[in-house]
Amino acid sequence: MKKLAARHQVIVQSGAGIPASVPDDAYVAAGASIVTAAEAFAADIILKVRAPSEEERGQIPSGRVLIGMLNPFDAENIAAMAAAGLSAFALEAVPRITRAQSMDVLSSQANIAGYKAVMVAANTYQRFMPMLMTAAGTVKAARVLIMGVGVAGLQAIATAKRLGAVIEASDVRPPVKEQVESLGAKFIDVPFLTDEEKEIAQGVGGYARPMPADWMRRQAELVHERAKAADIVITTALIPGRKAPVLISEDTVKAMKPGSVIVDLAVEQGGNCPLSELGKTVVRHGVYIVGEPNLAAHVAADASALYARNVLDFLKLIIDKDDALAIDREDEIIKATLVCAGGEVLRK
Repeated sequence: MKKLAARHQVIVQSGAGIPASVPDDAYVAAGASIVTAAEAFAADIILKVRAPSEEERGQIPSGRVLIGMLNPFDAENIAAMAAAGLSAFALEAVPRITRAQSMDVLSSQANIAGYKAVMVAANTYQRFMPMLMTAAGTVKAARVLIMGVGVAGLQAIATAKRLGAVIEASDVRPPVKEQVESLGAKFIDVPFLTDEEKEIAQGVGGYARPMPADWMRRQAELVHERAKAADIVITTALIPGRKAPVLISEDTVKAMKPGSVIVDLAVEQGGNCPLSELGKTVVRHGVYIVGEPNLAAHVAADASALYARNVLDFLKLIIDKDDALAIDREDEIIKATLVCAGGEVLRK
């Protein structure tokens, strides 16, 4: 913040950092001024974590720039921001290119969520994670199944490995097999029977695409068998703008061992398990199913620090060397993230 404060006036809403253990005094020491919510929303450039509520939108003057995780697929909210005259940047839409890596909020937050998912699972699971050889007998290592091997899934593998678990992982994209094995896990391979399946499995921009029904059936059969042997299942599969795919069916839950744990990171988008309940940990058929949303918020200090770096690097993209706002709509990062401007919705 000091570097930015040397060139711009930085104001922070009073108490904004408290959930991340950052008191107002820390912002003042870094060169910021502490203000009311109304004053913060009147700034020229407004930085948020989540999209503003209707009440918050009403406090933002027309013509202001808004940057945050604004959910680019929420057409109603984007239309409301456009009607309010805002220029809004949805950071989730940052393209997966080398130049934009330091601005990739999805990766920074998913990394934390993958770590925390394993910690939550270990806390819920009623046995040890590592193998233990004691005078009272030997305890077997927990078997962990990771579904979806993006950033969150890879971090979950690494964390579970550190805790001494035996890990298997599944994903529709064949290139991730090497990453999975490099972290010490076994990749569950579902063969592709057609060229269409192979082509779809490559994904787009680092994200998975919906697979054909026959491949999904074959994967479900294999996952069913592996889930029966697992003690902990962590599901991370998301498809941007779509309902999360069902990976763990109720029949599979019924077949799992009593006391097993499922942590569903996709619960906010409908869940990878139909029995998941948003914001709750429930027991179904003897299995603990954790539906806690936004696990990154449970590691608030680091989540805030990483997000702040993402936002700062994005700010550098829209502020020129003369410290003036300069939005280059031809820049591919700007083009991907600018969801509305001048009263017009730019992302359909």
